[in-house]
Amino acid sequence: MNITVLAAGAWGTALALAFAPRHRVTLWAREPDLLQEMARDRENRRFLPGYPFPEELRLEGDLARAVAGAGLIIVATPIAGLRPTLAALGRLRVGVPVLWVCKGFEAGTGKLPHEVFDATLPGLAHGVLSGPSFAQEVAAGRPTAIALASRDGEFAREMAQALHGGHLRIYASSDLVGAEVGGAVKNVLAIATGVCDGLQLGLNARAALVTRGLAEIARLGVALGGRKETFMGLAGVGDLILTCTGDLSRNRQVGLGLAAGKPLSQVLAELGHVAEGVPTALEVNRLARRMGVDMPITAAVADLLEGRVSAAEAVSRLMARDPKDEAC
Repeated sequence: MNITVLAAGAWGTALALAFAPRHRVTLWAREPDLLQEMARDRENRRFLPGYPFPEELRLEGDLARAVAGAGLIIVATPIAGLRPTLAALGRLRVGVPVLWVCKGFEAGTGKLPHEVFDATLPGLAHGVLSGPSFAQEVAAGRPTAIALASRDGEFAREMAQALHGGHLRIYASSDLVGAEVGGAVKNVLAIATGVCDGLQLGLNARAALVTRGLAEIARLGVALGGRKETFMGLAGVGDLILTCTGDLSRNRQVGLGLAAGKPLSQVLAELGHVAEGVPTALEVNRLARRMGVDMPITAAVADLLEGRVSAAEAVSRLMARDPKDEAC
């Protein structure tokens, strides 16, 4: 299959490397200087250093040339770049399936990625790749299992079969909303877990936070039309565990920095990568309040990010909540 990966960040580069042995892959980069560096070094030293490009991986800086002849397009931009990228594909009148890998709610609109897709590039087969996966480990060829979700279950199965192989196990799902909500909100919980670990609250506290965080994810996901069982799978609890406990997690690093007393601007500058959980926390908190969905951990993270409470105050507020049935 001819696959074009749009955006040469860490995750886009990792997917290009993972699929190149079995498919004809083009990696598109918007920044001319990055493209020049990758062509010279045959490696993405800026965003994913240490993983050489195979000879067959094609690099391209012109979007029209990059998607010409593609049988599948994978959009690997952050969610902030999803809408303009899809709009550009619409202007080129692409007619092939599109997958995306961004996780979050669009800032300002509160829309999930599939809602952005429906508004900008309707009519094409589409879906999301989501699940417990760090770019560095995918690029290194370590075993990884992820979900490919689409509202069209047959399309999800066909694409999963086509992309499955090597060190990537890909499972099909027809719960697009559930997969997107799981992938988005787990980043918020990773910030909370980073705070917990940064304050040295212990493993008991971390386990409680992850477990109650999963309950928040499921409540919102079901309210938005997702299926509860999805949150017990790769795009739910699998992604949550990895992002909350793995030191490669950008959002966890945000929480650790905030727990150390650093201002958010400094934490993000030192990170050097996009942490999707920061804008997502604010959007999810607004959405949950509007829908009447109880999400106290998310609310505490949003207040911390907006400077209304300190890390210690956020924890104290959560611990002071009245007891309730676990099923609630």
